[in-house]
Amino acid sequence: MAFDVDGVLTDGSLYYTDQGIEIKAFNTLDGQGLKMLQQAGITVAIITGRSSRCVELRAQNLGIRHLFQAVDNKLEVMNSLLTELDLGLDEAGYMGDDVPDLLVMTACGFSATASDSHALVQSHALFTSGRCGGRGAVREVCEFILEAQGKLAGTLAPYLTTAGR
Repeated sequence: MAFDVDGVLTDGSLYYTDQGIEIKAFNTLDGQGLKMLQQAGITVAIITGRSSRCVELRAQNLGIRHLFQAVDNKLEVMNSLLTELDLGLDEAGYMGDDVPDLLVMTACGFSATASDSHALVQSHALFTSGRCGGRGAVREVCEFILEAQGKLAGTLAPYLTTAGR
């Protein structure tokens, strides 16, 4: 499962310091969802059109090895990644929010978007989160995927079990 950044993992706002350093805000609920996918054996990737050091740091923090920034053709990158992973497009998913994401979203077997994404993207997504980008939409999609694969309860079980009970 691959994710865009601006408008998906963030709310789409771009902040710059006076020194020109880009700053983004990431949601911890979304981060936990990405970790849950990985714990369930699902490979997670980030494919984004922009490039930012803070995205690299966030990917490292979450243990996401497949990070592709400054990508002009997201579908081409997705195809290369899937070849490396020995998977087909029908076994992959992508979450995007704007028209540059449509080619990869419509090529994948699963596509998702946030509730505040572009209307055209929403009309082509198989799943639209009830939450906005950067505000828990990724977590909702992660839990949807885990539930569809029968893995959500098992992924959440360790958080519901108290030692000694």
